[in-house]
Amino acid sequence: MAAKLFAVLLLLGVVAVVITSVLGYIRAREALEKVIFDQLTSARETKANQVEAYFRTVRSEMRLLAASKMVVDAMKGFRDTVDELDRREVPEETRQKVLGWYNDEYMPMLRRVLNKDVPVDDFLPVGAAPYFLQKSYIVDNPHPAARRKLMDDAGDGSAYSKVHAAYHPLMRTAAETLGFFDFLMVDPRTGRIIYSVDKEGDFATSLLAGPYRNSNIASAAARCAQSPDPSATCLDDFAPYLPADGTPAAFIAAPVIDQGAVIGVLVAELSINELDDIVTGGRRWRHEGFGATGEAYLVGPDFLVRSNGRNFFERRDVYFSELKAGGASDEDIANIRRYGTPILHQHADTAATRAAIGGVEGVGEIIGYRGIPTLASWGPVKIGGVNWALVVKIDSAEAFAPIYRLERALMMVGVVAFVVLLITAAWLSRSLLGPLRDLTAGVRRFAAGDYGAHVPVRSRDEIGQLCLAFNGMVDELHEKNQLIEAKNRENEELLLNVLPAPIANRLRDGEQGIADGFAEVSVAFADLVGFTALSSEMPPAEVVALLNGLFTRFDMAAGEIGIEKIKTVGDAYMAVCGLPVPVADHAERMLRMAIRMVHITREHALEHGVSMRLRVGINSGPVVAGVIGKSKYIYDLWGDTVNLASRMESGGIPDSIQVTRPVYEALKDKFTFESRGAIEVKGKGSVEAWVLRL
Repeated sequence: MAAKLFAVLLLLGVVAVVITSVLGYIRAREALEKVIFDQLTSARETKANQVEAYFRTVRSEMRLLAASKMVVDAMKGFRDTVDELDRREVPEETRQKVLGWYNDEYMPMLRRVLNKDVPVDDFLPVGAAPYFLQKSYIVDNPHPAARRKLMDDAGDGSAYSKVHAAYHPLMRTAAETLGFFDFLMVDPRTGRIIYSVDKEGDFATSLLAGPYRNSNIASAAARCAQSPDPSATCLDDFAPYLPADGTPAAFIAAPVIDQGAVIGVLVAELSINELDDIVTGGRRWRHEGFGATGEAYLVGPDFLVRSNGRNFFERRDVYFSELKAGGASDEDIANIRRYGTPILHQHADTAATRAAIGGVEGVGEIIGYRGIPTLASWGPVKIGGVNWALVVKIDSAEAFAPIYRLERALMMVGVVAFVVLLITAAWLSRSLLGPLRDLTAGVRRFAAGDYGAHVPVRSRDEIGQLCLAFNGMVDELHEKNQLIEAKNRENEELLLNVLPAPIANRLRDGEQGIADGFAEVSVAFADLVGFTALSSEMPPAEVVALLNGLFTRFDMAAGEIGIEKIKTVGDAYMAVCGLPVPVADHAERMLRMAIRMVHITREHALEHGVSMRLRVGINSGPVVAGVIGKSKYIYDLWGDTVNLASRMESGGIPDSIQVTRPVYEALKDKFTFESRGAIEVKGKGSVEAWVLRL
């Protein structure tokens, strides 16, 4: 009692402290988690609105420019003058100069970007105009490659140069003002880029048949060339663009319409830097409230990022190690190192990005692309022409840092409270339970068999009343103990005898020498093949558990089918059908029971990872059944039918059922048996046998 009281007092105190601490911890975590998710969602919606606003602005500007008189007149002028150049013959000197530029400058860049050798013939211009234009504005351009756009007039006296000198300064200023990487004009008749601000390697090439026919600029230009709608714009997602050193570029196009017909396509090359600045906040993550690990990133339908990751700039070594741990391939990591950016090279295939690409918004704790648990808010970005997902996240470790500190504080408080409770409970148990020591000693004597044990009554309080009650209980129990023991012995004898219900009833009624003859029953013996070897390799407890589980399932099947289990001996199982209550279909029931037993054995072996097979033998015929024994009854069967059933089992085949002729004749129309012919049976000679293989 002293120990129990001490334990109860201690337990109550500990439970109170634990419940209070756990509830406080859970509520605090839920509140913090909600605040974080709200902040992440707010940041995501702000970023998404900024991205969507940027593209709305770009679309509006493209529609206005494409509809302006300047662009319409420039498109007409460039088309006419390019057609004029196409009618001229290209001097050999011009061809050689252009070929030299490709071999010396352009092809080395392409091979470095593609990381493979490609023939120069695949990229050389086709037609006269491209040679003239590339020689004048690229090969002979006095400015370096990054500043070719500064040349207004090539000085070759051509009509194209006059048109270029008139419109190029305006287009260059428009591109710089609007933040476009490049402005291009495409002739829809030939797909040729007839004007470009930056004069990259794609200048004057055809987007229909040239080397860039499969690029995203070709896709955007082709769609808008088929749309005589002044309000139409065609946006194509970011992809590595070869003429721009393989850097990611997106293109937005707008048809240039004159008198209802599309005479050209105005294309703007969008720099990834503009979009990256919006998503990353100019890489000022801490100033935007993202803490030490928070960030936002865009992902396309290919699950490649469209914005830079934070750790790529702040902790590059950690970034690559975490990326590798998160499952990134060596090829992706090599591409990120070679191109100097994760954009379009880093995969971010997570539960968040999959949901957002599918158009579903949500929040939750996920495993991020670095393989680290994060709290994230995700959702789609609503921009026509692209299918992007925006994810805003923060590492769970940083987000829950206050909770971890609270957890440590609660643990310290819990330890202090436990010590106080321990001291208090010990003092109370010792001071309050002294009078119970005599009672405890008396109980122990009584438990040891001293039925004359009495305890002194030292008080009239509740404990004194308890002592009086104990003394009276001892006297009463002493008188009834002998009667109880006699009844227990009688009940125990009944429980130890496992008999069929009718036989048990006859035995309770006082019938002696129970023995009955049955003209037609079916007897089955089943034995586990190789169980002795298996059990020698297993601990005894596992052997008993394995066998008990299997035989329990056998018993359940027997109860369902109407089979009477007789006994088990080791790993052998004996059952009969047709007694003590006769049934007409005893052979069929017994065969179905045997089939069930084989299947149950297979399932049981598979579940426990062991190798067990069952061998079953069945015979039908007359038997004698009765109860034998005195101190422990057993209901058993005798006769040739029983012996032959046992021989059918012992001479059988694993995972099959071997039957005698009476069983075969009764069931041959319902089951497919295989004849084994005459087999030698101990004490019987040759006996015909059939087997049902399973």
